[in-house]
Amino acid sequence: MKTELLAPAGDIEAAYAALFFGADAIYLGLKSFSARATATNFDAEQLGEITAYAHHLKRKVYVTVNTLVTQNELPDLIQNLDICRQSKVDAVILQDLGVAHLIKTQYPELEMHASTQMAVHNIEGALFLKKLGFSRVVLARELSLKEINDIAAIEGLETEVFIHGALCYSYSGICQFSAFEYAKSANRGKCLYPCRAIFDADKESKHFFSMKDMALEGDILKIRATSLKIEGRKKSALYVAAVTDFYRHILDGQKPDETKAENIKQIFSRPWCKFHFAGKNKNVVDKDFVGHRGLEIGKIENIVKGRLIFTPTHDIGRFDGLQIDVWDKEKPFGFSVQKMLVAGKSVLTAKKGKTVEIELPKGYPLLKKGMVVYLASSSAVKGAYDYKKPKPKEFQNKIDISVKAEVFKDKIRATSEGFSFEVEGHFEPAIDTNKVDEAFLKSFQKTGDTIFRLKDFELKNHQKCFVPASVINDLRRGLYEKIKPDTKSGHISILPQSLQNKTPQWIIKTDCLQNLEMLDLGRFSEIIYLINQNIDKKELSKFDKDKLRLSLPVVCRNPEIFAQTIQNLIDNGYHKWEVSNYWALNLIDASKYDVTFSPMIYTLNTEAFLMAQKIGAKRVSFALEDTLENIKNLIDVSPLETSLVIYQDAALFTSAVCIRNNDCAHCTGQKKWLELQKDGRRFMALSVPCETMLFDKSPFCIASNAHVLKPTFYQMDFCHFDYTPQKVSQISDKLMKFEDIMPCIKANFLKSAI
Repeated sequence: MKTELLAPAGDIEAAYAALFFGADAIYLGLKSFSARATATNFDAEQLGEITAYAHHLKRKVYVTVNTLVTQNELPDLIQNLDICRQSKVDAVILQDLGVAHLIKTQYPELEMHASTQMAVHNIEGALFLKKLGFSRVVLARELSLKEINDIAAIEGLETEVFIHGALCYSYSGICQFSAFEYAKSANRGKCLYPCRAIFDADKESKHFFSMKDMALEGDILKIRATSLKIEGRKKSALYVAAVTDFYRHILDGQKPDETKAENIKQIFSRPWCKFHFAGKNKNVVDKDFVGHRGLEIGKIENIVKGRLIFTPTHDIGRFDGLQIDVWDKEKPFGFSVQKMLVAGKSVLTAKKGKTVEIELPKGYPLLKKGMVVYLASSSAVKGAYDYKKPKPKEFQNKIDISVKAEVFKDKIRATSEGFSFEVEGHFEPAIDTNKVDEAFLKSFQKTGDTIFRLKDFELKNHQKCFVPASVINDLRRGLYEKIKPDTKSGHISILPQSLQNKTPQWIIKTDCLQNLEMLDLGRFSEIIYLINQNIDKKELSKFDKDKLRLSLPVVCRNPEIFAQTIQNLIDNGYHKWEVSNYWALNLIDASKYDVTFSPMIYTLNTEAFLMAQKIGAKRVSFALEDTLENIKNLIDVSPLETSLVIYQDAALFTSAVCIRNNDCAHCTGQKKWLELQKDGRRFMALSVPCETMLFDKSPFCIASNAHVLKPTFYQMDFCHFDYTPQKVSQISDKLMKFEDIMPCIKANFLKSAI
C-alpha cells in the first residue's frame, strides 16, 4: 500500500496548496470543535467545495472534530456531523467518546480516526480503539521508530504518524495547563501555550518546556505507518506548500533537498529535532528563545556606525527579514533589510560568501560579534511556491438524482425523488423525435449551481410530440427548485433511567497505602490505590478486596510488563479497577470486571456517558477542567455512577521529556522535585525516570462549592506529593466538612466555559 502524505489545511488556500504540491490527503477543521480553534477553518460550503475537488483528484479529506464537547453543545455537534456526512468526507478525526457514540449509532457511513488527543502511546491502546470501531489511530508524537512500527503492524488498523511541525511538551490530550491557567483548554482547541513561557528555577530564567520543532526528513522512509502527517493548521499556505513539497520528493524516491529544507526554515521554523524517534533524546527543548528563528546564515563579524557586517552563507535580498539571537531578550531581534552594501556599493541582492554591510534600524539592541544571524523571511522563497486552484464553485459535492419525464399533448411532467413539476402547453407532433429526446437529456444534464447531478434520465413521449427547448428548460428549472434533498439529521440520544444516589458517599485515592493508617476507613465506601508494576502484594492484603480499587497510570510505555502484574492481581481476586487511558481497557475487560473511568478519560456529555456504558464502565469521573454548570447538566441524568473529585494535586501535564540537567547515563533514577515560578505562581515539577509531571504548588480543591452537587461519590486524591498519615487525616476531615484546603486553585469549576 502506498504511504499517504497528509497535509494540514487551516484555510482553503492552504488546502489548495497542499493538494497542488502532492498531498495524498488533507485534514481540516470546521468553525467549531476543532483542536485549532484559532485557525481560519472551513464553513459548510467550503468543505463541500474542497472535498469535491480533492475527490476529483483522487485524494482524501479528513475533518477534525477533535475537541471535547460539553452537554449544551451537542446540537451544534450534530450539525457538524450532518455537514460531514453531506460533504462526503473520508473520515472524522475525533477525541471525545461522545462523538464516537454519535457516529457509531447515527452516522455509520463516517469513518472514525482516533486523534492524537486520545494519547495512543502503546499497542494496547491501539488495539482497544480498533475494537471500539476506529479504522485509524493517530499515534502520540513521543514514540520511537520501533514503537511506531510495532503498532503499525497491527492487522486491520491504519496508523498515522506526525513527521514535521510543532511539538507539545506534554503528551497531547492529557495536558490541563492552559485550562487551569487561563480557562482556555487544549482539549477544546484553545491552548494559550503557557508551557512556552519563561520560568524561574535553579537561579535561572529559562523556557524549560518550550519544544523545538519536529523534522524527521529522510527518516520517514523507515516508518511503516499508513499515513505521514505534517502539523500546521495555523500555518500559512506558503508554509504548507513548502513542507508538503519537501516530503513529497522524499516519498517519491529523491534524497532530502537541502534547498527545500532551507526554504521551510525561512518561512517558519523553530530549531529542528527528531524528538524520541531514534530513542531517548534530551536535546529537544529550546530553553533560550521562543518562536520562529529562521535559517542560520552567519555570525556577526562587526558593528560599525549602525551597520551590521557579516558574510552570509546564503543569498539575501532587499526586504528580506533577518533575526539575531540577543541573549537578554526572550525573542530574537528581527528587522527587514532596507539598505545593504557589498564592497561599498549599494546592492539589491548580496550573494553568499560576499561580506555585506546592512543598515540597522533605529533603536536596535546591543549586538556583539559572534551572535548568530538568521534569514527569517525571503522574498525569493515567497515567490517560489505558486499553485493552481479551480475557479470558485467549479467543484461541488453533487447529489445523484434520477429523473423521469413524460410528454402529453397539453402538458409535460418531470418527477424525481418523490417530487413532481408540470408545465402546461399545446404540443404538436414532432418531425424528428430523436431530436426531442436529445433536447430533454441535454437540458436536464444542466444542473448548474444546484446541488444535483443527473445520474439516470428516462423520457416517455408516446404521442411523439415536439416540445420547444425553452419549455423543457422551464420544466427542468421548476423540478430542480422543488426537489428537497434528503438531509437526514442526527439527534441527541435518549438516556436510560439515571442511577444517581441521592446521598453521595466518599472515596479516597492514594499512591501510598501507609498514608491511610490514621483514617477511619469506615467513613469511605472505596479506596483507590494508584499502582505501579512493582506492587507490594503484602501491603494490599491488609485491605478488603471488595473495598479496594486498583488504579492504572495514564501513561504506560511497557504494557507487556504491566500486563503480567495486572493478570497476577486478577488471578488473586482483585476485580475492581480504575483506568485513565484506553490502553488499560485492552488488558482489563470492562464487561467482566468492575471498571471505572478516572477524570483523564473525559466524559463531558451524555453521549460520552452512553459510550462509556457500552464499553462496560460502571462509573465515570467528571473532568477536573469541567465547569459547575456543565456538571449540573449531567449529574442527574447520568446512566452511570459518577464521581466528583473535590481535592487533588492535579497534574498540569505529563511529559516524556526529562527536565533534569544530567545526561541519561548519569541519571540516578530517583524521584526528584524542582520548584519553578512564573508571574508570581509557584509550580512543582516531578521528575521520575523518563517522565516529567508539572503541578501547581497549591492543590485543586472545590470542597466548599461541591455540596450543591449530588454525584454518587465525592472523591479526594492524595497522589504524587509526599503526604504523611497525619496530614491525610487532617485534610480528609476538612474536606468531609466541605471546607477548602487553602491556598487552593479551582481551575474552571466556577467559570462559565473552558
